Amino acid sequence: MTTTTASGSGGLLSGKPLRAIAAIILLVNGMFPALWILFTSLKTEGELTAKPITWFPHAPTLQNYMQAFSDQPLHLFLFNSLMVALLSTMLTLLVSVLAAYALARLNLKRRGLILAAIIAVSTFPLVTLLVPLFEIMRTLNLLNSWTALVLPYTVLSLPVCTLMLVSFFEGIPRDLENAAMIDGCTRLGALFKVVVPLCAPGVFTAGILAFVNAWDEFLLALSFNSNPQLRTLPVGIQLYQGEFAFPWPVISAALVVGIVPVAVLIVIFQERVVSGLTAGGIKG
Repeated sequence: MTTTTASGSGGLLSGKPLRAIAAIILLVNGMFPALWILFTSLKTEGELTAKPITWFPHAPTLQNYMQAFSDQPLHLFLFNSLMVALLSTMLTLLVSVLAAYALARLNLKRRGLILAAIIAVSTFPLVTLLVPLFEIMRTLNLLNSWTALVLPYTVLSLPVCTLMLVSFFEGIPRDLENAAMIDGCTRLGALFKVVVPLCAPGVFTAGILAFVNAWDEFLLALSFNSNPQLRTLPVGIQLYQGEFAFPWPVISAALVVGIVPVAVLIVIFQERVVSGLTAGGIKG
């Protein structure tokens, strides 16, 4: 009887209550910083520094958002970030689709070694690549241009996107491609007309990962572009800080504006992203 009770108790702790607690912890950990930034952006400087701390704004104001656009060219930062992220995402998807298809379908020698190399490259810290990438961009005379960011962002996103798509392509029957090629398609035609549409969740997921990586990146954007007209959003937001002042409400408003495009993108493609992540996890 004692053994049964202990077993039942252990099962209870490892069942729904434990999963619910874990879900709550993850939700709080993910949502609390975003909500805190949102509430801060709606507060005045006086309310933010008042004691005791107020969790919710007593008199919400949009003045911080207007000041965020007037103090700095926030619209220009958004445009630069959007263009760099879109261009790098499109280039990443094109190259990763071709690379993943080659790894999944072609009888490549040392395929395992190639996959191991891709995994190894993806683990390199970004700071260790900064100087070599800077020297390459300077030699190619690409500094102070969108290209100086698009190319490195593509390279940095390729390993993860390629590995993700390999698992999807391996799950597509070869007979479908063979049938398309019998009907007159080339191998590339079969890839883009048959395989890629069937792997749409994985392609969307890889694209969003590449977009978010490019949208959030700060170190390369700060190092490769000194032209004020080419600053991206992460670099532009630091300009709100003064020598002796740190206007948190205005900075929070700029952060909220920067979060919105990514949040909208994820909401629009939520089902495809979730199915892509789960399917990729099962196939991997």
